Amino acid sequence: MLKSVKAKITIVWLLLMSPFVALATVLYLTSIGVFGQLPTFEQLENPKNSLATEIISEDGKVLGKYFYENRSNIKYEDLPQNLINALIATEDVRFRSHTGIDVRALLRAIKGQLLGQDAGGASTITQQLAKMLFTDRPSSGFERVMQKLKEWIIAVRLEKQYTKDEIIAMYFNKYDFVNNAVGIKSAAQVYFNTTPSNLSTVESAMLVGMLKNSALYNPNRRDSLTRARRNVVLSQMDKYGLLAEGENLDSLQAQPIILDFKKASHNEGLSPYLREYLRVGFLKEWCANNIKPDGRPYNLYTDGLKIYTTINSRMQSFGEEAMRTHLSSLQKDFYKHWKGYSKAPFPKEFEQEKIDMIIEQAIKRSERYRKLKAAGKSNNEINKAFRKKVPMTIFSWSGERDTILSPIDSIKYYKYFIHSGMMSMDPRNGHVKAYVGGINYKHFKYDHVAVGKRQVGSTFKPFLYAIAMQEGYSPCYQIPNVPVVFEKEQWGLEKDWVPSNSDEKYEGLMISMKFGLANSINTITAYIMKQFGPHVVVDLARKMGITSKLSAVPSVCLGTFDLSVFEMVGAYSTFANKGIWTEPIIITRIEDKNGVVLEEFTPKTTEAMSEQTADIMVRMLQGVVDGVENPENRIKKGTGVRLRFRYQFENEIGGKTGTTQNNSDGWFMGITPNLVTGVWSGNEDRAIHFRDTYYGQGANMALPVWAEYMQRVYADSLKLGIYPEEFDIAKSVDVLLDCGEQFQDLEENNNFEEEF
Repeated sequence: MLKSVKAKITIVWLLLMSPFVALATVLYLTSIGVFGQLPTFEQLENPKNSLATEIISEDGKVLGKYFYENRSNIKYEDLPQNLINALIATEDVRFRSHTGIDVRALLRAIKGQLLGQDAGGASTITQQLAKMLFTDRPSSGFERVMQKLKEWIIAVRLEKQYTKDEIIAMYFNKYDFVNNAVGIKSAAQVYFNTTPSNLSTVESAMLVGMLKNSALYNPNRRDSLTRARRNVVLSQMDKYGLLAEGENLDSLQAQPIILDFKKASHNEGLSPYLREYLRVGFLKEWCANNIKPDGRPYNLYTDGLKIYTTINSRMQSFGEEAMRTHLSSLQKDFYKHWKGYSKAPFPKEFEQEKIDMIIEQAIKRSERYRKLKAAGKSNNEINKAFRKKVPMTIFSWSGERDTILSPIDSIKYYKYFIHSGMMSMDPRNGHVKAYVGGINYKHFKYDHVAVGKRQVGSTFKPFLYAIAMQEGYSPCYQIPNVPVVFEKEQWGLEKDWVPSNSDEKYEGLMISMKFGLANSINTITAYIMKQFGPHVVVDLARKMGITSKLSAVPSVCLGTFDLSVFEMVGAYSTFANKGIWTEPIIITRIEDKNGVVLEEFTPKTTEAMSEQTADIMVRMLQGVVDGVENPENRIKKGTGVRLRFRYQFENEIGGKTGTTQNNSDGWFMGITPNLVTGVWSGNEDRAIHFRDTYYGQGANMALPVWAEYMQRVYADSLKLGIYPEEFDIAKSVDVLLDCGEQFQDLEENNNFEEEF
């Protein structure tokens, strides 16, 4: 009798304990990998995450990212307390006390399931992290059960491997907040245009509320639902006493959701042209040539590199604002200028066949054409596709417009737009401070700073004058303003070349070299070329950082070749830097995801000319802006004088305008002791341009961008540390520039024939 009672008790205990024994057995088998591999110790130590590479400005702002998944890690100490409190209050109130599994919450959840009640979830923050890090989406109920067991085991291992603070940071870094915002750092930027440390309580509560289901609680699509979920989070914080002192639940819940949404995109953010220039060029090559400890080359999109640049985010913003301000105004002038012309914006002398050819070339360069061709479409089918009206979004200076237009008409529409490129650098160390490659990266991706090259025109003339100064000529040396003939036999030309001036001003007068440069007189530049020859000019250009092709022909003196804004800004830095050319650099160092410096960069330097020559050239370039007394009425003239009378600059500024044939290109190169900035403006096709020099000259096309930019820089001097300064030039140089401006007619100059 006693034995049978004991046997029954044993059976009851076995029945009661068997689920726990079975569970323990299954957990053990799961832990040793019977039901699938679990992460190793090394994997727990270094969980695989795709981390975006960040492009960082000199003042610590993230200019943009390269990514497959827009994720950037953040440390626990950079998380605000209100965000941490919101997470713990909502997802795991006993997080600080459990070891990965909250038994009380688990039992409560089981009881709720048995009674058919919603008793809340049982997954801890650590379990949720385990699920995100190491398990795939289950395809069946059995797989879901096994996944849950794996989560328990991984959670316990994570708790042993990491501190509670590290687990919270890992959780926030891993979660996908949708809208291309992976991790809390990206989410704060995308939804509120801020950093995690600056999130308010209501902003933190909204983001934590999204953790339940970020696709469902998406503030861009379901404002009221997201707000209700946010208020649940705030209630939980109040319930557990985790609201900050002075914060009232009712007032917090009454606040609307106010987003400052900045979608993460390679098209958006500051300096998109620069980021693309670095991506396809230097960084692509750098990653291919640098090997990680695991033996593989670095991946720009997944390895979380930190690219530290010389760009100043404020100056970059000023550059982009300056371009928008002037180009939007200039575009209005361009529309008015061509209004009523049947072939606009092409010149009236253009044959229709030539216009059609230009449009046809644009069609074949388009992405639409490439895709149609790749799809195997015939020329006839492509032609029809380009003439069929379709819905599209087009660029305008008043904002994007949704319209219905044929692709060929959109090409004609875009031909009207004037483009521009601007770069600004510190001539002393080569650091590029602002890089604006175009008017709108989303719609016009061609980079007009480093990639695009256009005819430089008169901006190349200072190279000639520098040679003359280096060889002992005086800025006051007078040259007859008469045609200069380059004979075909002597110079190896097909026919004699006689460069002319843009007008007949000062014709027949003796002109000082100082005045000749200030007013960009071609015959004076041609005279200098005839004295020294083109090979000397090309040699100096190479020393000043010009790498593009230059032909050693007489016409090089008038800038008839194409160079980039990048090259020209670097070259002009030589004048401001005492004759030392300093290579423009954009990247100062590259770090890995852990902050280990992988490489640092310094610019190359070359002595291109003597210090005295450079100083003389600075003073002569100042004459472009200040004006030099003209030989007729002694009124000061210079092609850049509007910087004084229109923009009211009072500091020392050197500069040079450039206007090419038919007004196709407008340039302005401006130098100060601490900044050299170059601007080019023009249409995509050189055949499209203003019909007269009043509008098409560099002083109107490009100079105002420089002026708008520098006005903003000087207005922000206290923060930037860039002030209007005087050039450091010896008094002996100024003596050389004191010409007394003694002008006379050619016939009064007895030495004319001998000198010329």
